Amino acid sequence: MGAAFAGTVSKNLLEGPHVHRNLSTPQLVEAAIARGEASLASNGALVALTGARTGRSPRDKFLVKDELTESRVDWGKVNQPFSPDRFAALLERVERHMQERDRYVLDLYAGADPHYRLPISVVAEYAWHALFVKQLFVRPDAAELAEHVAEFTVIAAPEFEAVPERDGTTSSTFIITDFKRRIVLIGGTKYAGEMKKSIFGVMNYLLPERDVFPMHCSANIGADGQTALFFGLSGTGKTTLSADPNRRLIGDDEHGWGERGVFNFEGGCYAKCVDLSEQKEPQIYHAIRFGAVLENVVIDPRTGEPDYEDIRYTENTRAAYPVEFIENAVVPGMGGQPANVLFLAADAFGVLPPIARLTPDQAMYHFLSGYTAKLAGTEAGLGSEPVPEFSTCFASPFLPLAPKVYAAMLGERLRQYRAQCWLVNTGWTGGVFGVGKRMSLPHTRALVTAALDGSLADAEYTTEQAFGLSIPTSCPGVPPELLNPRNAWPDKATYDRQAIALAARFEANFARFDAPAAVRAAGPHARR
Repeated sequence: MGAAFAGTVSKNLLEGPHVHRNLSTPQLVEAAIARGEASLASNGALVALTGARTGRSPRDKFLVKDELTESRVDWGKVNQPFSPDRFAALLERVERHMQERDRYVLDLYAGADPHYRLPISVVAEYAWHALFVKQLFVRPDAAELAEHVAEFTVIAAPEFEAVPERDGTTSSTFIITDFKRRIVLIGGTKYAGEMKKSIFGVMNYLLPERDVFPMHCSANIGADGQTALFFGLSGTGKTTLSADPNRRLIGDDEHGWGERGVFNFEGGCYAKCVDLSEQKEPQIYHAIRFGAVLENVVIDPRTGEPDYEDIRYTENTRAAYPVEFIENAVVPGMGGQPANVLFLAADAFGVLPPIARLTPDQAMYHFLSGYTAKLAGTEAGLGSEPVPEFSTCFASPFLPLAPKVYAAMLGERLRQYRAQCWLVNTGWTGGVFGVGKRMSLPHTRALVTAALDGSLADAEYTTEQAFGLSIPTSCPGVPPELLNPRNAWPDKATYDRQAIALAARFEANFARFDAPAAVRAAGPHARR
């Protein structure tokens, strides 16, 4: 991603008899099993447990604060500062720890587009971590490997635990990015997703300077060559709706949008496995085979078969596999300029319409809001009512820069390439969660299909009053009474009260943003 930059990683970490560099998939599988790190499931996938840390550790994530980052990073609870001196001392201790052990080094890329990709190296203490990154990032061919010079290095030392009083961390776990040294330092956690998401944060920092908009979204492409983007938080249906058998998958999670179009940051997928079945998600189910990695999935000791319904370790069970394991994947993961952008929200309050057409200002408002709703019982401490969740730009934990930077890039691209943005409610209709009913998946698919194939472009539209959204009055395959959410509620006065309450929550959340007046005015108003 520019001039070659080898970073400041000690050569002792990358060379020597304990270094195993760019091993093949079978070699890494064999090493992980021989070392007792993992086992094989009956479908051929490598199965590993991550112990106490079964997900990301956001409170243990830091950025080194120095002359490069001091004025550029949006410092706060997400981007916690770490001193350069303490990082240097911790790095030295981690390197000493790693030099005494076998190390698995992988040379890879972040970014499918050769014009924007970032050459990276990962130094892993575990063989199964090395296999994980091999499948998740973009794998160079032999010619590319011969010329590969890492511009960023990830050091993953799960067996090294920090001492907070000595090291300046909040716990024994740490995930620290130093943009001057171009190193990500990870320790005290076996959860492999930290490696993937750390590089996503790096791309979110580097790419805006190159006029590339980094996005936490999935992307696919239709037979007509039209690219679509799907943004949405967990539980909104992003994976389900983007994995369309009639469209080809570019990628399932991280992308860039530049003057050459859209490109996947990754060479693989990191899919949730809870309740996975061949019937519900056949593409993902069949992608889990030899070469894939299963995290925290329970294996039947008699048959060796994965039990995706058993969540004794965590509900956050995961599968990592190369994107080409998906039958209709686009390799390399690149597409043209998007024609449609979809924001997915599982609105448990039953207020948002099934689909709405957004102006660029409305799109920037809802992008900054990043709304969905958590349901009672899904997280400890939640009561009987739904709880609104706002994740800035649908990617709050991974944004090193101010949110307005990313929102402005979205607005510019929607206008420049005349892409249409849609807000899609995959949540509830006819009442709140527990009273109304969940949107029918066939109806949601029909709405998404109509948006992507252009059918909704010719529909008549009306403005609903609660959020000022433009909604179609008809759509093939969808009952007209569902399109206006107020009409779907038996008690219209109850809907009005619920709509005002949700609009007020949007307003309260949005008050923290530095947004242009036109964008602020494009949102809901509690007294509209």
